[in-house]
Amino acid sequence: MSKAQLSVLTAKDFASDQDVRWCPGCGDYAILNQMKKVLAKLGAKREDSVFVAGIGCSSRFPYYLNTYGFHTIHGRAPAVATGIKIANPSLDVWQITGDGDGLSIGGNHLMHILRRNVNVRILLFNNRIYGLTKGQYSPTSEEGKKTPSTPMGSIDLPVTPLSLALAAEASFVARCIDVDKNLVEVLERTAAHKGSAFVEIYQDCNVFNHKAFSFATDKDTKEDHIVRLEHNKPLIFGKNRDKGIRLHNSKPEVVELGKGIKEDDLLFHDEHDEKLAFVLSRMSHPEFPEPMGVYYAVKDACYEDLLQEQIEDAIKQRGEGTLETLLDSGDTYIIESEQDQHGLQKN
Repeated sequence: MSKAQLSVLTAKDFASDQDVRWCPGCGDYAILNQMKKVLAKLGAKREDSVFVAGIGCSSRFPYYLNTYGFHTIHGRAPAVATGIKIANPSLDVWQITGDGDGLSIGGNHLMHILRRNVNVRILLFNNRIYGLTKGQYSPTSEEGKKTPSTPMGSIDLPVTPLSLALAAEASFVARCIDVDKNLVEVLERTAAHKGSAFVEIYQDCNVFNHKAFSFATDKDTKEDHIVRLEHNKPLIFGKNRDKGIRLHNSKPEVVELGKGIKEDDLLFHDEHDEKLAFVLSRMSHPEFPEPMGVYYAVKDACYEDLLQEQIEDAIKQRGEGTLETLLDSGDTYIIESEQDQHGLQKN
């Protein structure tokens, strides 16, 4: 066997020796399995891949991959991921989070890693519930949701993750489903993007919020409830491909093809149109089919590259510098000891 053959990694090579301890039937298994396949397909190197997570069911993800990983604290994974990327820009950094970890205590950190366009791929597993802490409502739970912490039903307006990511200026925004074919396609696109990539993955918590996304997973009916996004293609959906989305008075509406409506009358997807992406992010079931795929993708300067440029400019202007020089720069103070009247030393 040649060295080239030996260097090719399979999905099994990305599996760690840890027992996977999610509940049987959890959607996280599907995401993990597809991630391992995608890493192998893309020729990723274990020593160059880093997975960073916060707290929650999703955040056990780094344990189950044979790569570098960090299991950090609640909501702070973006800060750690940013530090890793700045310290070693050549690493492929992924952040794994959930709707609780990423949008509640971690919402502020998430916003800033996105607006800075740090080259980190962020996967947010959205099951619309707190699974690890036994089923309390989360920032994405629907209004009226009854849980142990909302026995009368939630009165909160739920967060729309994609709208938040777009408002925070993420340069790549997408949505996919844990058990759908579009998961692999989106993960591959995410891996290829340079900049802040945000992906919402609808994930089933079969213990505390089972079938929350059944409208998008039922094999017999899902094509009537989702619209698959393709760049420069019309928004057509339905099991028989006979329905579409068009804009009417700047608002989307569902129409039927063949009744005076042609494909050219429909809304055409443009991944570079931020306003259109935001309109799509506001479409939700049951009023609309929910868009799946890449909403928005643009190229922009990455935070770590701009920072490195500043460092290089500073070195050119001031020299390499040393730690001693840094400590002695600016205002410095010397604390001298003196003796009191009894001859004892005092500070």
